[in-house]
Order: sequence, then C-alpha cells, then structure tokens
Amino acid sequence: MAYAVFAHYRCEPADGATVRDALLKMREHTREEPANREYEVHAQEDVPGGFVLYEVYADRAGFDAHATTDHFVELIVKTVRPLLTDRTVTFAERL
Repeated sequence: MAYAVFAHYRCEPADGATVRDALLKMREHTREEPANREYEVHAQEDVPGGFVLYEVYADRAGFDAHATTDHFVELIVKTVRPLLTDRTVTFAERL
C-alpha cells in the first residue's frame, strides 16, 4: 500500500531562496530512492516563504529509509528545518 506525506513548510521570506534550493536538491536525490514513487515541491503563491511537499513511497518502511539518508539529514534536518517558522506534516496510507 502506498504511503504519502504532505508537508507544509513556512520560513521567513528572506530565507525562501535557501529553502527552495535545498528542497529542489532534495527532490533530485529522493526521486532516485528505490521506494520513492513521487516527490513534488510547490511554492505557495499567496504565502511568501511557504512551501508544500507531496511525497509518495511504496510503504512506510520506504519513507523510514528515506528519513535516514545522508541527503535527508544534510538538506532537511541541517539546512531546511532550522530556517522554518512553521512546519506541519501529515502521513497517510492510500486507500
């Protein structure tokens, strides 16, 4: 069963370019992971510094493996998260 992740990130507009660049690099790396089925990054049109991510993995184990990769740690944990002013993540299984 497919496992989806919906993430809403917000940073100060001044940090938007740094977060955007890191998320686009993350997309490149993640799409090469064996369990990844989809990874999309969106900039919110009406929210400066707002981003929405939509990710799909083969299963929960695939996402868990994703969260331990070097690129996740470097780009998300060390680069993006410290710049966020708000973060909401929803996990869901496809019916």
